[in-house]
Amino acid sequence: MTASADASRSHDVRTFARAYDCVWLARMPPDSCDLLCLDLPKAEAARRAQPSLTELAAFATAAKAFGDPTRLAIAVALRDAGSACVCDLAWIVGRDEKLVSHHVRLLRTAGLAESQRQGKAVMYELTQRGRALLGAVMAPGLAAA
Repeated sequence: MTASADASRSHDVRTFARAYDCVWLARMPPDSCDLLCLDLPKAEAARRAQPSLTELAAFATAAKAFGDPTRLAIAVALRDAGSACVCDLAWIVGRDEKLVSHHVRLLRTAGLAESQRQGKAVMYELTQRGRALLGAVMAPGLAAA
């Protein structure tokens, strides 16, 4: 950009800022606005709709639970099998039983899986929340090309 074009742009931005009661900010990064403006009704509505920090932490924990390929494979196996014990899950995903046991416990702690004892076996299945999050993570078109 030439110096005269830069000066002209600067003048236009300052005029806009005065007209809309905004603050002009000099030399902002290219991915930031040149103006500090708020669409206050829109911003306040979005701010009121924000989940609490506790809720956000719970959402982040759930999202992190699927951030490991082994846990994701276990979740897919649970989705496809409906319910399964650690022995079955280990065979399905091709991992050691102790590793699968550790990861399924993390899924349970995150609220994405639940367990139920059936005699000597402990059966695991995805919770409704786990199925919903897995569906979002595994949505068609999201895999890297």
